[in-house]
Amino acid sequence: MPPRSANDVYATARGPLAGLAGPVAARLRARRHAQVFRLTGTGLGARILDVGCGTLGLRAQEPDLDITGVDLVDRPTYPGPFVRADATVHLPFEDGAFDLVYSSSVVEHIPPALRAAFARELLRVGRAVYVQTPAYSFPLEPHALLPFAHWLPAAVRKAYWRLGAQGHWEDVHLLRRREIAALFPGTTIVPERIGPLTKSWIAVRAAA
Repeated sequence: MPPRSANDVYATARGPLAGLAGPVAARLRARRHAQVFRLTGTGLGARILDVGCGTLGLRAQEPDLDITGVDLVDRPTYPGPFVRADATVHLPFEDGAFDLVYSSSVVEHIPPALRAAFARELLRVGRAVYVQTPAYSFPLEPHALLPFAHWLPAAVRKAYWRLGAQGHWEDVHLLRRREIAALFPGTTIVPERIGPLTKSWIAVRAAA
């Protein structure tokens, strides 16, 4: 098996499925990324905010673009402008400050009670918005890489989670289509599919 890439989201995950899931996730990210600018109507000169950027985020695909990273914790190795902020409280930017606000696989980690505030901030600071999140309907939970884990009651899910790729427990709540649509009114909800199954939902607001 080839060495795991530093951009592999499952690089630190455990178990045999992690090695298989990494390349699949990379292909999906590349396919998804190819649509970002077309769907949002923004150009390569856009000023972009990557909310929940992690250590690299969108810069993994676009290292030369004008991207500002935002995260809850400091990211000292982030290779570009970075702001530590809680998007569920306030982003320190003016209304419409960015041509595009991008967020990938973040909203499902936010407690449900705080998601509306998170969505309002993204919609406030971005003229165009692109928010991706794994779909509740997909049978493989994408963090633990366990079949049906997200469909189980929390008490059962917590015990089952220990068998998965992530190891440590995280109470992730994946979203249904109606939930992502309600959070981001005025956006178009685009399904990302693997065969007949919806793998992710993408909320898109194109630039005016």
